[in-house]
Amino acid sequence: MTMRYSRAGTALRCPLSICNAEQQQVGRTIVGKSLLRFQCGVPKSLPLITFAIKSSILSRADKNKKSSEDSAKTISASRLFHQPNTVGIIGGASALATADFVKKVVEWTSRETEESLPLLLCSDPKLKQELRSSLSWIDLGTSRKSVSSNHGGSVLAALREKRMFLESSGACCIVMPCNVSHAWYEELSQGCSVPFLHIGDYVARELKEANLKPIETGSNVKIGLLGTEATLRAGFYQDRLSNQGFEVVLPDHATMEHIVVPAIGALQSKDIEGARILLRIALQILLVRAVSMVVLASYDMRSLLAPDDPLLKKCIDPIDTLARATVKWSHSVRNII
Repeated sequence: MTMRYSRAGTALRCPLSICNAEQQQVGRTIVGKSLLRFQCGVPKSLPLITFAIKSSILSRADKNKKSSEDSAKTISASRLFHQPNTVGIIGGASALATADFVKKVVEWTSRETEESLPLLLCSDPKLKQELRSSLSWIDLGTSRKSVSSNHGGSVLAALREKRMFLESSGACCIVMPCNVSHAWYEELSQGCSVPFLHIGDYVARELKEANLKPIETGSNVKIGLLGTEATLRAGFYQDRLSNQGFEVVLPDHATMEHIVVPAIGALQSKDIEGARILLRIALQILLVRAVSMVVLASYDMRSLLAPDDPLLKKCIDPIDTLARATVKWSHSVRNII
């Protein structure tokens, strides 16, 4: 189902309450702004944004008969947007993380301008299961090798299909607010006709521009990295941080086994307080190892910490970094026009 919205509200509630209900026809006709705000729950303080949401109903080409180029021809989506600063969003394994990214884009945009930012959002609830089953092959010792089509091929095909849909629908820039999906970035970005922002590039760049000083004399600046096992195994954060001259510090085996993994388990069991306590311990262990900042590469982990938690001052949120980079790109394109 492809739902088109004319100057509709933020995606925080639309995908859950409106967009996924096939009976709804909201957006297929011109609807008053006040009605859209009411139905989508958009505060008056936030600007309206333009976006389209596509559910996972795109037919997949037979991989044994057609190449990726041929499968692109099977996507019949019409060009929905023509603005040169339209952003295409490939939703990730967590719908909440995707919604959080959209919220952050809206907030950062509203700080600088009242103009709307055109967004195209493609979300697939089946991606989470495919990601889980496809990342088990990645080994920490070989994580810096690119993902081959023999491993996670179904995920790569699904992500590529969404990327091509967004391109054909008018996206002039692609972003992917999902840490673990970037394990396929190198293959996924091949053949992309528009800029494809990498979350790790902008995290590394932001840390570089911060001019951090090493805590230990005579050593490089150390950056801690905390996330799920799959994200750590993928290795893209390590590569990009190392390229900027940082020494990357990962949780040791004992910390992962006895603290991080149990924290994720507690979160999945809805033991929020237990998960929060374990996460704070994991962060403190990294800080004791003289890291200047910690990249908290997990939306679920980041959401455990209260806004006033002092540990947040030592953490960088990649989703927020990507949101700011997206808004900056959009504004740069708008200023050129």
